[in-house]
Amino acid sequence: MSKIKNIVFDLGGVIIDLDRDSSLKRFKEIGVANIEDYLDPYEQRGIFLELENGGVDIEEFRIKLSEIVEKPLTTEEVQSGWLGFIEAVPQYKLDYILELRKNYNVFILSNTNPVVMEWAKTPAFSEAGLPVTDYCDKFYASFEMKVTKPNPRIFDLMIQDSGMLASETLFVDDGKLNVETGAKLGFLTYQPLNKEDWRKPIDQILQGNA
Repeated sequence: MSKIKNIVFDLGGVIIDLDRDSSLKRFKEIGVANIEDYLDPYEQRGIFLELENGGVDIEEFRIKLSEIVEKPLTTEEVQSGWLGFIEAVPQYKLDYILELRKNYNVFILSNTNPVVMEWAKTPAFSEAGLPVTDYCDKFYASFEMKVTKPNPRIFDLMIQDSGMLASETLFVDDGKLNVETGAKLGFLTYQPLNKEDWRKPIDQILQGNA
């Protein structure tokens, strides 16, 4: 068994505690009555997926969503809907990740969009006043890569860019299909629950592959 040299974390549901109901509520308040048809816990659909896979930018998304609800929506209303997903960013997880970075290469691979990414790159991301980019060697965002998990292509692009070997990498993601794809590609995997304190399980995996 190869020694683990790299750890790849998902963002939402792993590092960030998610509140899907809050996001649904906000989008319903601005007129998206059938928002459940678009927002899946692990992968979005329709124009919401287009935003996450880079098919449209935030302005194009705002215009298309305005057409769906048949009234003009502001950028702020759209941003509020997306940011409703974010319940908390536990600092203890971020501190743990900083400790991991002393011994491992740490990456983030996320199905995300420009709204969440713009917020995550600011000091408002963490209680410590550090942006998400301070907690990883590199952040791989689906909308920038033009493909979302669980498509194997997003893993392949990350591998090519980083030079990592799947057999030397632990992939941590809360999405069942994402974890299954990672495992098929040779990653060691762990699937935590949303809001789980996964530090002990990760420690055990790393100790077993030291």
